[in-house]
Amino acid sequence: MTALPANLDLPLTDTETVPHDNAERQKIRAAQGGDMAAFEWLVRQHEERLFGFCCRWLRCVEDAREVCQDAFVRAWQALPEFENRAKFSTWLYQIALNLCRDRAKTRSSRQQEHTIALEEIEKTPLCPQNTPVENAELQSELKKLELGLSLLPEKLRAALILTTMEGLSQEECALVLNCSVRGVEGRVYRARQMLMAWWDENK
Repeated sequence: MTALPANLDLPLTDTETVPHDNAERQKIRAAQGGDMAAFEWLVRQHEERLFGFCCRWLRCVEDAREVCQDAFVRAWQALPEFENRAKFSTWLYQIALNLCRDRAKTRSSRQQEHTIALEEIEKTPLCPQNTPVENAELQSELKKLELGLSLLPEKLRAALILTTMEGLSQEECALVLNCSVRGVEGRVYRARQMLMAWWDENK
Protein backbone atom coordinates (compact mmCIF):
# COMPACT_ATOMS: atom_id res chain seq x y z
CA MET A 1 0.00 0.00 0.00
CA THR A 2 1.35 3.41 -0.91
CA ALA A 3 2.77 5.32 2.05
CA LEU A 4 1.16 8.52 3.17
CA PRO A 5 3.35 11.64 3.42
CA ALA A 6 5.83 11.26 6.24
CA ASN A 7 4.67 14.48 7.90
CA LEU A 8 1.34 12.84 8.77
CA ASP A 9 3.18 10.89 11.46
CA LEU A 10 4.72 13.96 13.07
CA PRO A 11 3.17 16.81 15.05
CA LEU A 12 2.84 19.75 12.66
CA THR A 13 2.48 22.34 15.37
CA ASP A 14 5.10 24.60 16.85
CA THR A 15 7.35 22.69 19.25
CA GLU A 16 7.87 25.46 21.77
CA THR A 17 8.16 24.31 25.38
CA VAL A 18 4.84 24.27 27.16
CA PRO A 19 4.82 26.71 30.11
CA HIS A 20 5.55 25.09 33.44
CA ASP A 21 2.37 23.78 35.03
CA ASN A 22 2.84 25.77 38.21
CA ALA A 23 3.27 29.06 36.36
CA GLU A 24 0.20 28.37 34.26
CA ARG A 25 -1.88 27.43 37.29
CA GLN A 26 -0.89 30.70 38.95
CA LYS A 27 -1.96 32.66 35.88
CA ILE A 28 -5.24 30.74 35.70
CA ARG A 29 -6.04 31.51 39.35
CA ALA A 30 -5.19 35.16 38.81
CA ALA A 31 -7.34 35.32 35.67
CA GLN A 32 -10.21 33.65 37.50
CA GLY A 33 -9.96 36.51 39.97
CA GLY A 34 -10.39 39.02 37.16
CA ASP A 35 -6.75 39.70 36.28
CA MET A 36 -6.93 40.47 32.54
CA ALA A 37 -3.13 40.65 32.23
CA ALA A 38 -2.89 37.06 33.48
CA PHE A 39 -5.48 35.95 30.96
CA GLU A 40 -3.62 37.74 28.16
CA TRP A 41 -0.52 35.76 29.19
CA LEU A 42 -2.54 32.55 28.81
CA VAL A 43 -3.77 33.68 25.40
CA ARG A 44 -0.22 34.33 24.21
CA GLN A 45 0.84 30.83 25.29
CA HIS A 46 -1.94 29.05 23.42
CA GLU A 47 -3.20 31.25 20.58
CA GLU A 48 -0.77 30.02 17.90
CA ARG A 49 -1.58 26.34 18.37
CA LEU A 50 -5.30 26.98 18.72
CA PHE A 51 -5.34 29.09 15.56
CA GLY A 52 -3.46 26.35 13.70
CA PHE A 53 -6.02 23.79 14.82
CA CYS A 54 -8.90 26.03 13.67
CA CYS A 55 -7.18 26.50 10.31
CA ARG A 56 -6.80 22.77 9.80
CA TRP A 57 -10.39 22.11 10.74
CA LEU A 58 -12.02 24.93 8.77
CA ARG A 59 -9.48 25.32 5.92
CA CYS A 60 -10.24 29.03 5.91
CA VAL A 61 -7.99 31.62 7.56
CA GLU A 62 -10.71 34.23 8.03
CA ASP A 63 -13.10 31.76 9.67
CA ALA A 64 -10.30 30.29 11.76
CA ARG A 65 -9.24 33.70 13.04
CA GLU A 66 -12.80 34.58 14.08
CA VAL A 67 -13.39 31.21 15.72
CA CYS A 68 -10.07 31.38 17.58
CA GLN A 69 -10.91 34.83 18.94
CA ASP A 70 -14.39 33.68 19.90
CA ALA A 71 -12.91 30.65 21.68
CA PHE A 72 -10.83 32.90 23.92
CA VAL A 73 -13.82 35.13 24.61
CA ARG A 74 -15.84 32.05 25.61
CA ALA A 75 -12.93 30.87 27.73
CA TRP A 76 -12.74 34.19 29.56
CA GLN A 77 -16.47 34.11 30.25
CA ALA A 78 -16.40 30.52 31.49
CA LEU A 79 -13.07 30.74 33.31
CA PRO A 80 -14.60 30.85 36.83
CA GLU A 81 -16.00 27.37 36.13
CA PHE A 82 -12.69 25.92 34.93
CA GLU A 83 -11.10 23.37 37.27
CA ASN A 84 -7.45 22.38 37.09
CA ARG A 85 -8.27 18.68 36.91
CA ALA A 86 -7.82 18.93 33.13
CA LYS A 87 -5.16 20.83 31.19
CA PHE A 88 -6.10 24.36 30.24
CA SER A 89 -5.07 23.59 26.65
CA THR A 90 -7.41 20.59 26.54
CA TRP A 91 -10.28 22.77 27.75
CA LEU A 92 -9.48 25.33 25.04
CA TYR A 93 -9.52 22.62 22.36
CA GLN A 94 -12.97 21.53 23.56
CA ILE A 95 -14.28 25.07 23.17
CA ALA A 96 -12.60 25.59 19.80
CA LEU A 97 -13.77 22.25 18.39
CA ASN A 98 -17.40 23.01 19.24
CA LEU A 99 -17.11 26.44 17.64
CA CYS A 100 -15.43 24.99 14.55
CA ARG A 101 -18.23 22.48 14.16
CA ASP A 102 -20.83 25.24 14.44
CA ARG A 103 -18.98 27.45 11.95
CA ALA A 104 -18.55 24.60 9.47
CA LYS A 105 -22.31 24.04 9.50
CA THR A 106 -23.32 27.68 9.07
CA ARG A 107 -20.64 29.43 7.03
CA SER A 108 -21.57 30.74 3.59
CA SER A 109 -20.06 30.22 0.15
CA ARG A 110 -17.33 32.76 0.91
CA GLN A 111 -15.40 29.84 2.43
CA GLN A 112 -14.52 28.66 -1.05
CA GLU A 113 -12.98 32.03 -1.86
CA HIS A 114 -10.69 31.94 1.16
CA THR A 115 -9.84 28.24 1.36
CA ILE A 116 -6.11 27.77 1.54
CA ALA A 117 -3.82 24.79 1.14
CA LEU A 118 -2.48 22.82 4.06
CA GLU A 119 1.11 23.72 3.29
CA GLU A 120 0.19 27.42 3.53
CA ILE A 121 -1.27 26.86 7.00
CA GLU A 122 1.72 24.87 8.20
CA LYS A 123 4.33 27.16 6.65
CA THR A 124 6.74 24.21 6.68
CA PRO A 125 9.91 25.41 4.94
CA LEU A 126 11.00 23.30 2.02
CA CYS A 127 14.45 21.79 2.23
CA PRO A 128 16.82 24.06 0.25
CA GLN A 129 18.43 20.95 -1.25
CA ASN A 130 15.16 19.86 -2.85
CA THR A 131 14.90 20.25 -6.58
CA PRO A 132 11.96 22.16 -8.10
CA VAL A 133 10.47 18.82 -9.12
CA GLU A 134 10.76 17.47 -5.56
CA ASN A 135 9.23 20.63 -4.12
CA ALA A 136 6.34 20.38 -6.56
CA GLU A 137 5.78 16.75 -5.61
CA LEU A 138 5.78 17.63 -1.90
CA GLN A 139 3.22 20.40 -2.37
CA SER A 140 1.10 18.06 -4.48
CA GLU A 141 1.16 15.47 -1.68
CA LEU A 142 0.18 18.07 0.92
CA LYS A 143 -2.77 19.18 -1.19
CA LYS A 144 -3.82 15.58 -1.62
CA LEU A 145 -3.50 15.02 2.14
CA GLU A 146 -5.61 18.12 2.82
CA LEU A 147 -8.36 16.81 0.55
CA GLY A 148 -8.22 13.32 2.03
CA LEU A 149 -8.56 14.68 5.57
CA SER A 150 -11.54 16.82 4.59
CA LEU A 151 -13.35 13.73 3.27
CA LEU A 152 -13.08 11.77 6.51
CA PRO A 153 -16.14 11.52 8.79
CA GLU A 154 -16.05 14.31 11.36
CA LYS A 155 -15.39 12.10 14.41
CA LEU A 156 -12.52 10.31 12.71
CA ARG A 157 -11.03 13.52 11.32
CA ALA A 158 -11.12 15.21 14.73
CA ALA A 159 -9.32 12.31 16.43
CA LEU A 160 -6.64 12.12 13.71
CA ILE A 161 -5.97 15.88 13.65
CA LEU A 162 -5.83 16.21 17.44
CA THR A 163 -3.49 13.26 18.01
CA THR A 164 -1.33 13.32 14.89
CA MET A 165 -1.15 16.98 13.93
CA GLU A 166 -1.79 18.75 17.24
CA GLY A 167 0.31 16.29 19.23
CA LEU A 168 -2.29 15.63 21.95
CA SER A 169 -2.00 12.40 23.88
CA GLN A 170 -4.82 9.90 23.50
CA GLU A 171 -5.94 10.75 27.04
CA GLU A 172 -6.13 14.46 26.21
CA CYS A 173 -7.90 13.74 22.94
CA ALA A 174 -10.44 11.60 24.80
CA LEU A 175 -11.24 14.54 27.07
CA VAL A 176 -11.66 16.90 24.12
CA LEU A 177 -13.91 14.48 22.23
CA ASN A 178 -15.75 13.28 25.34
CA CYS A 179 -15.04 9.61 24.64
CA SER A 180 -12.84 6.83 26.01
CA VAL A 181 -9.16 6.35 25.21
CA ARG A 182 -10.12 3.11 23.49
CA GLY A 183 -12.61 5.12 21.44
CA VAL A 184 -9.83 7.50 20.37
CA GLU A 185 -7.62 4.57 19.40
CA GLY A 186 -10.41 3.11 17.29
CA ARG A 187 -11.18 6.40 15.58
CA VAL A 188 -7.53 7.08 14.76
CA TYR A 189 -7.12 3.56 13.42
CA ARG A 190 -10.21 3.81 11.21
CA ALA A 191 -9.20 7.28 10.05
CA ARG A 192 -5.78 6.03 8.97
CA GLN A 193 -7.25 3.01 7.22
CA MET A 194 -9.79 5.13 5.33
CA LEU A 195 -7.18 7.72 4.42
CA MET A 196 -4.72 5.09 3.20
CA ALA A 197 -7.42 3.36 1.11
CA TRP A 198 -8.49 6.70 -0.38
CA TRP A 199 -4.83 7.59 -1.03
CA ASP A 200 -4.27 4.39 -3.00
CA GLU A 201 -7.46 4.88 -5.01
CA ASN A 202 -6.38 8.39 -6.01
CA LYS A 203 -2.79 7.87 -7.12
